[in-house]
Amino acid sequence: MRVIILAAGQGKRLLPLTADCPKALLDIGGKSLIERQLEAFAACDLKDFSVVTGYGADLMDKSLALIAHRLKIRVKTIFNPFYGVADNLASCWIAREDMRGHFIQVNGDNVFRSDLVQKLLDAPPELVSVAINRKPSYDADDMKVTLKDGHLADIGKHLDVQTVAAEAIGFYCFRGKGGDRYVFEIEASMRNGTGLKQWFPSAVAALAKKTQVGVIEVTGLQWGEVDAAADLVAAKQLVSNWS
Repeated sequence: MRVIILAAGQGKRLLPLTADCPKALLDIGGKSLIERQLEAFAACDLKDFSVVTGYGADLMDKSLALIAHRLKIRVKTIFNPFYGVADNLASCWIAREDMRGHFIQVNGDNVFRSDLVQKLLDAPPELVSVAINRKPSYDADDMKVTLKDGHLADIGKHLDVQTVAAEAIGFYCFRGKGGDRYVFEIEASMRNGTGLKQWFPSAVAALAKKTQVGVIEVTGLQWGEVDAAADLVAAKQLVSNWS
Protein backbone atom coordinates (compact mmCIF):
# COMPACT_ATOMS: atom_id res chain seq x y z
CA MET A 1 0.00 0.00 0.00
CA ARG A 2 1.58 3.25 -1.17
CA VAL A 3 0.67 6.65 0.29
CA ILE A 4 0.47 9.71 -1.97
CA ILE A 5 0.54 13.06 -0.16
CA LEU A 6 -0.48 16.25 -1.97
CA ALA A 7 1.75 18.93 -0.44
CA ALA A 8 2.56 21.37 -3.26
CA GLY A 9 0.76 24.42 -1.87
CA GLN A 10 2.16 27.45 -0.12
CA GLY A 11 -0.85 28.00 2.09
CA LYS A 12 -1.50 31.65 1.24
CA ARG A 13 -4.29 31.92 3.80
CA LEU A 14 -1.61 31.37 6.44
CA LEU A 15 0.66 34.24 5.38
CA PRO A 16 3.00 35.57 6.68
CA LEU A 17 3.79 32.21 8.34
CA THR A 18 4.16 30.60 4.93
CA ALA A 19 6.15 33.39 3.28
CA ASP A 20 9.31 31.30 3.47
CA CYS A 21 7.90 27.94 4.55
CA PRO A 22 5.50 25.61 2.72
CA LYS A 23 2.36 24.82 4.70
CA ALA A 24 3.36 21.17 5.11
CA LEU A 25 6.42 22.22 7.12
CA LEU A 26 4.58 24.43 9.61
CA ASP A 27 5.20 23.50 13.23
CA ILE A 28 2.33 21.65 14.89
CA GLY A 29 3.26 21.11 18.52
CA GLY A 30 6.98 20.56 17.98
CA LYS A 31 6.79 18.60 14.72
CA SER A 32 6.07 19.64 11.17
CA LEU A 33 2.65 18.89 9.77
CA ILE A 34 3.98 16.39 7.23
CA GLU A 35 6.20 14.76 9.84
CA ARG A 36 3.12 14.01 11.91
CA GLN A 37 1.44 12.54 8.84
CA LEU A 38 4.37 10.27 8.02
CA GLU A 39 4.63 9.12 11.63
CA ALA A 40 0.94 8.17 11.70
CA PHE A 41 1.24 6.12 8.52
CA ALA A 42 4.54 4.52 9.56
CA ALA A 43 2.97 3.44 12.86
CA CYS A 44 0.62 1.29 10.74
CA ASP A 45 3.60 -0.24 8.93
CA LEU A 46 3.19 1.78 5.73
CA LYS A 47 6.62 2.57 4.36
CA ASP A 48 6.27 3.68 0.72
CA PHE A 49 5.43 7.36 0.14
CA SER A 50 5.18 9.72 -2.81
CA VAL A 51 4.94 13.40 -1.87
CA VAL A 52 3.92 15.97 -4.47
CA THR A 53 5.85 19.18 -3.78
CA GLY A 54 5.76 22.66 -5.27
CA TYR A 55 6.26 25.76 -3.17
CA GLY A 56 9.50 25.48 -1.20
CA ALA A 57 10.37 22.21 -2.92
CA ASP A 58 14.04 22.33 -1.88
CA LEU A 59 13.07 22.75 1.77
CA MET A 60 10.60 19.89 1.44
CA ASP A 61 13.22 17.61 -0.13
CA LYS A 62 15.68 18.23 2.69
CA SER A 63 13.13 17.86 5.46
CA LEU A 64 11.59 14.71 3.99
CA ALA A 65 15.00 13.08 3.57
CA LEU A 66 15.69 13.57 7.28
CA ILE A 67 12.27 12.29 8.30
CA ALA A 68 12.56 9.26 6.01
CA HIS A 69 15.93 8.35 7.51
CA ARG A 70 14.60 8.64 11.07
CA LEU A 71 11.45 6.61 10.40
CA LYS A 72 13.15 4.12 8.07
CA ILE A 73 10.64 4.70 5.30
CA ARG A 74 10.91 5.43 1.56
CA VAL A 75 9.86 8.93 0.50
CA LYS A 76 9.87 9.93 -3.16
CA THR A 77 9.19 13.56 -4.05
CA ILE A 78 7.43 14.59 -7.26
CA PHE A 79 7.70 18.27 -8.21
CA ASN A 80 4.57 19.99 -9.54
CA PRO A 81 5.72 23.02 -11.59
CA PHE A 82 2.11 24.23 -11.90
CA TYR A 83 1.55 24.69 -8.16
CA GLY A 84 1.28 28.47 -8.44
CA VAL A 85 -1.27 28.55 -11.26
CA ALA A 86 -3.35 25.39 -10.84
CA ASP A 87 -5.57 23.71 -8.28
CA ASN A 88 -4.72 20.31 -6.88
CA LEU A 89 -6.10 18.13 -9.65
CA ALA A 90 -2.87 19.03 -11.45
CA SER A 91 -0.88 17.59 -8.53
CA CYS A 92 -2.75 14.33 -8.99
CA TRP A 93 -1.97 14.38 -12.71
CA ILE A 94 1.73 14.88 -11.92
CA ALA A 95 1.60 11.83 -9.62
CA ARG A 96 -0.49 9.63 -11.92
CA GLU A 97 2.31 7.14 -12.62
CA ASP A 98 2.38 6.27 -8.91
CA MET A 99 -1.38 5.66 -8.83
CA ARG A 100 -1.17 1.94 -9.51
CA GLY A 101 -2.26 -0.96 -7.37
CA HIS A 102 -3.26 -0.14 -3.79
CA PHE A 103 -2.71 3.38 -2.48
CA ILE A 104 -4.04 6.01 -0.11
CA GLN A 105 -4.16 9.61 -1.26
CA VAL A 106 -4.23 12.30 1.43
CA ASN A 107 -4.19 16.08 1.50
CA GLY A 108 -0.97 17.50 2.88
CA ASP A 109 -2.77 19.77 5.36
CA ASN A 110 -4.49 17.07 7.44
CA VAL A 111 -3.48 16.41 11.05
CA PHE A 112 -4.35 12.94 12.36
CA ARG A 113 -3.18 9.95 14.37
CA SER A 114 -2.52 6.34 13.47
CA ASP A 115 -5.99 5.28 14.65
CA LEU A 116 -7.50 7.07 11.67
CA VAL A 117 -5.05 5.37 9.30
CA GLN A 118 -5.87 1.98 10.83
CA LYS A 119 -9.56 2.67 10.30
CA LEU A 120 -8.89 3.12 6.59
CA LEU A 121 -6.84 -0.07 6.41
CA ASP A 122 -9.42 -2.13 8.30
CA ALA A 123 -12.40 -0.98 6.21
CA PRO A 124 -14.01 -3.45 3.80
CA PRO A 125 -11.97 -3.26 0.59
CA GLU A 126 -13.56 -1.49 -2.37
CA LEU A 127 -12.04 -0.22 -5.60
CA VAL A 128 -12.45 3.34 -4.33
CA SER A 129 -13.34 4.61 -0.85
CA VAL A 130 -13.66 8.08 0.64
CA ALA A 131 -13.24 8.89 4.34
CA ILE A 132 -16.19 10.89 5.66
CA ASN A 133 -17.12 12.72 8.83
CA ARG A 134 -20.63 13.62 9.94
CA LYS A 135 -21.43 16.79 11.87
CA PRO A 136 -24.49 18.92 12.70
CA SER A 137 -24.01 21.46 9.89
CA TYR A 138 -21.81 22.21 6.90
CA ASP A 139 -20.41 25.42 5.43
CA ALA A 140 -19.25 26.64 2.03
CA ASP A 141 -15.66 25.54 2.61
CA ASP A 142 -16.50 21.91 3.47
CA MET A 143 -15.92 19.22 0.83
CA LYS A 144 -19.46 17.95 1.08
CA VAL A 145 -20.78 14.54 0.03
CA THR A 146 -24.14 13.03 -0.74
CA LEU A 147 -24.82 9.32 -0.37
CA LYS A 148 -27.06 6.75 -2.04
CA ASP A 149 -27.53 3.24 -0.67
CA GLY A 150 -24.48 3.66 1.54
CA HIS A 151 -22.16 4.72 -1.27
CA LEU A 152 -20.93 8.05 -2.60
CA ALA A 153 -23.36 9.77 -4.95
CA ASP A 154 -21.61 13.13 -5.34
CA ILE A 155 -18.83 15.22 -3.82
CA GLY A 156 -17.98 18.91 -3.98
CA LYS A 157 -18.02 22.20 -2.13
CA HIS A 158 -20.93 23.37 -4.27
CA LEU A 159 -23.48 20.79 -3.08
CA ASP A 160 -26.76 21.98 -1.54
CA VAL A 161 -26.35 21.70 2.23
CA GLN A 162 -29.93 20.44 2.46
CA THR A 163 -28.88 17.24 0.68
CA VAL A 164 -25.49 16.75 2.33
CA ALA A 165 -24.88 13.65 4.44
CA ALA A 166 -21.25 14.23 5.50
CA GLU A 167 -17.96 15.89 4.60
CA ALA A 168 -14.95 14.29 2.92
CA ILE A 169 -11.94 14.84 5.16
CA GLY A 170 -9.17 14.39 2.58
CA PHE A 171 -8.41 10.64 2.61
CA TYR A 172 -9.10 8.53 -0.48
CA CYS A 173 -8.33 4.80 -0.77
CA PHE A 174 -7.83 2.99 -4.07
CA ARG A 175 -7.39 -0.71 -4.67
CA GLY A 176 -6.84 -2.79 -7.78
CA LYS A 177 -8.29 -1.13 -10.89
CA GLY A 178 -9.74 1.72 -8.83
CA GLY A 179 -6.58 3.74 -9.30
CA ASP A 180 -6.60 3.22 -13.07
CA ARG A 181 -10.18 4.47 -13.27
CA TYR A 182 -9.31 7.49 -11.14
CA VAL A 183 -6.34 8.33 -13.39
CA PHE A 184 -8.64 8.09 -16.43
CA GLU A 185 -10.91 10.77 -14.96
CA ILE A 186 -7.94 12.98 -14.00
CA GLU A 187 -6.50 12.76 -17.51
CA ALA A 188 -9.91 13.47 -19.06
CA SER A 189 -10.12 16.71 -17.07
CA MET A 190 -6.62 17.75 -18.07
CA ARG A 191 -7.30 17.01 -21.72
CA ASN A 192 -10.55 18.98 -21.93
CA GLY A 193 -8.91 22.12 -20.56
CA THR A 194 -10.70 22.29 -17.21
CA GLY A 195 -8.17 20.39 -15.11
CA LEU A 196 -5.91 23.28 -14.12
CA LYS A 197 -8.81 25.01 -12.37
CA GLN A 198 -10.36 22.02 -10.66
CA TRP A 199 -9.96 20.28 -7.33
CA PHE A 200 -9.36 16.54 -7.58
CA PRO A 201 -12.70 15.59 -5.92
CA SER A 202 -14.29 16.56 -9.25
CA ALA A 203 -12.57 13.47 -10.69
CA VAL A 204 -13.93 11.38 -7.81
CA ALA A 205 -17.42 12.75 -8.52
CA ALA A 206 -17.11 11.77 -12.18
CA LEU A 207 -15.82 8.34 -11.15
CA ALA A 208 -18.78 7.80 -8.80
CA LYS A 209 -21.13 8.01 -11.78
CA LYS A 210 -19.43 4.98 -13.33
CA THR A 211 -17.94 3.00 -10.44
CA GLN A 212 -19.26 2.19 -6.98
CA VAL A 213 -17.39 4.41 -4.53
CA GLY A 214 -17.49 3.35 -0.90
CA VAL A 215 -17.30 5.50 2.20
CA ILE A 216 -15.35 4.98 5.41
CA GLU A 217 -16.88 6.83 8.34
CA VAL A 218 -14.36 8.29 10.78
CA THR A 219 -16.80 10.36 12.83
CA GLY A 220 -15.56 10.56 16.42
CA LEU A 221 -11.88 10.21 15.63
CA GLN A 222 -9.56 13.14 16.27
CA TRP A 223 -8.28 14.95 13.19
CA GLY A 224 -7.93 18.45 11.82
CA GLU A 225 -7.31 20.41 8.65
CA VAL A 226 -5.01 23.43 8.49
CA ASP A 227 -6.22 26.06 6.04
CA ALA A 228 -6.20 29.31 7.99
CA ALA A 229 -4.67 30.82 11.14
CA ALA A 230 -7.55 29.64 13.35
CA ASP A 231 -7.05 26.09 12.07
CA LEU A 232 -3.38 26.23 13.00
CA VAL A 233 -4.25 27.23 16.56
CA ALA A 234 -6.85 24.44 16.74
CA ALA A 235 -4.37 21.86 15.38
CA LYS A 236 -1.78 22.78 18.00
CA GLN A 237 -4.39 22.45 20.71
CA LEU A 238 -5.51 19.11 19.30
CA VAL A 239 -2.04 17.53 19.33
CA SER A 240 -1.22 18.89 22.78
CA ASN A 241 -3.14 15.96 24.27
CA TRP A 242 -1.56 13.34 22.02
CA SER A 243 1.31 11.20 23.25
